[in-house]
Amino acid sequence: MSVPVSVARARLAGVTRRVSRQSTRSFASTTSTARQSPGNTGENFIPVNDPNPNASKDSPNVSKTNEVAVDNMGVGDHPLQEYASEAEKRRVMQAPNRKEVWSRSQMPREMAMSGPRFEQTIMEVQPRPYAAVDLIHKQPVRWTDQSVVACDGGGGPLGHPRIFINTSKPEICWCTYCGLPYANNHHKKMLQSLPKEKLAYPLEPTNDPAQVVIPSTPSQMGEVQGQYPRLKAELEAEAVPQGEAFSQR
Repeated sequence: MSVPVSVARARLAGVTRRVSRQSTRSFASTTSTARQSPGNTGENFIPVNDPNPNASKDSPNVSKTNEVAVDNMGVGDHPLQEYASEAEKRRVMQAPNRKEVWSRSQMPREMAMSGPRFEQTIMEVQPRPYAAVDLIHKQPVRWTDQSVVACDGGGGPLGHPRIFINTSKPEICWCTYCGLPYANNHHKKMLQSLPKEKLAYPLEPTNDPAQVVIPSTPSQMGEVQGQYPRLKAELEAEAVPQGEAFSQR
């Protein structure tokens, strides 16, 4: 019994699709496995010219040659020297004040900073900003008498869209945009009775070096305990350019 030409072509096309699909899957799994090897992680993957690619190699992330003191050629008063254990700790830390990532779209630092590119890098002298997600928790609570406050980050070009915060509950309520904490004066005694370990923000200034004083603006609401808010006329007078007379309206 002879098979029609159309049926034979359809069967041949189906077999071809299955074979190509299987080959694509195997190639993708091989590529993903290769990218998970030490030094080959991250989205900036560049294949190396390795004559023996299947051999598993653990490339060092920090080099012990950095333990030898080297003159920094007048850049500073101390020589360039870093021990491997300290360098590995700084390499793994996401920020000087945070070990873990704080966003699902963020890559762990130990995966990105791996391979021969960072072997001779002295981590101590590299610019490393602190994690703002932890720095904001050093800010003291801003007390208010209103049940609803609006936070705009101080307004202006460095501010953010206005966020309305409900402070009627006996808890510290923070802005979901910049993280500034607010609380109602009616719940002040209750919050002060709680242990500091259960509070996400300090209730008053602690003189911590990381507790940056945020400049006062006319649109900023709430008062920090121990700090009196500046008058609106004082803030407007500072905004007047030099050489111009200020007139109260």
